[in-house]
Amino acid sequence: MSAAPGVDAVVLVGGKGTRLRPLTLSAPKPMLPTAGVPYLSHLFSRIRAAGITHVVLGTSYRAEVFEEYFGDGSAVGLELEYVVEETPLDTGGAIRNVFDRVRAENAVIFNGDILSGADLGALVGTHRSTGADVTLHLQRVDDPSRFGSVPTDSSGRVTAFLEKTPNPPTDQINAGCYVFKRSAIESIPAGRRVSVERETFPGLLEAGAHVHGFVDASYWLDVGTPEAFVRGSADLVRGVAPTSALPGPVGEALLLEGAKVADDASVTDGSTLGAGAEVGAGARISGSVLFDGAVVGEGAVVERSVLGKGARVGAGTVLRGVVLGDGAVVGSGCELLDGARVWPEMTIADGAVRFSSDA
Repeated sequence: MSAAPGVDAVVLVGGKGTRLRPLTLSAPKPMLPTAGVPYLSHLFSRIRAAGITHVVLGTSYRAEVFEEYFGDGSAVGLELEYVVEETPLDTGGAIRNVFDRVRAENAVIFNGDILSGADLGALVGTHRSTGADVTLHLQRVDDPSRFGSVPTDSSGRVTAFLEKTPNPPTDQINAGCYVFKRSAIESIPAGRRVSVERETFPGLLEAGAHVHGFVDASYWLDVGTPEAFVRGSADLVRGVAPTSALPGPVGEALLLEGAKVADDASVTDGSTLGAGAEVGAGARISGSVLFDGAVVGEGAVVERSVLGKGARVGAGTVLRGVVLGDGAVVGSGCELLDGARVWPEMTIADGAVRFSSDA
């Protein structure tokens, strides 16, 4: 369902992505290669498919990287504008900070680290048909105790915003996507930090504004951690998560230009091999992301891991749930498990064993 006309998009991409370090030392989180292209390319494909063409990016950390890559947006069929956040403003403050660039009566606001299959046209349609001031995408999840919950009444109006609790009254959580009337954006205090969950949304409810819930159970994933990042990339490659920006066919693996895989090696479970990446004889790559130029030696096993640009893994080494920074080197016969991270350009000696600690 089309969301256009009369709707803009705002994408908030100002975070530093600390949970994904060391990968985000060289690039902002939304620009990390995800199923072969920057994560933002997948989000832009959904925005464009919904008929929205004007997109404002709220940037901060490494702000220049976004414009250097996407420019004016014409290459992806959009008109892009950029607003730099000089000091951290939190989500509400970041939304208010782009107000002057919002032209349409309504704007769909996206957190820049959520992978979602929600029907954007239906979301905007609900917002318009109910006459809401703000409409929230609410996702049903199996374990809502990990999140703040958002109950709604029988008509779909939001009644409260609750903090994390062991026994939440609903399985509906804030999914990080909202539709705001322009007037609701303008009502947010300008020039300071504002939390949408703790200040904006409760304040709107107290003022009698109509805050509506669009409840959904489609694909949804916060890709802000290494574990979720590799899962999201694999889901895009396998066609589980929606995108029209995948640079190749849906399948068990995505190999970019110049990637080489030995005849008896295996690359499965939605793995991506960046341009020029190499996988040696007998190696097994499963559910992982290898950035451009990464090399995996003979007989190595790489599962649910991310290998930064130019990273190297020695023969017979095992990586499970590991992040290697750009240019990192792990010697032969090593075993790195359970969240171990190796920082850019660092070397791990042959035969080392490490568990969930920074190297």
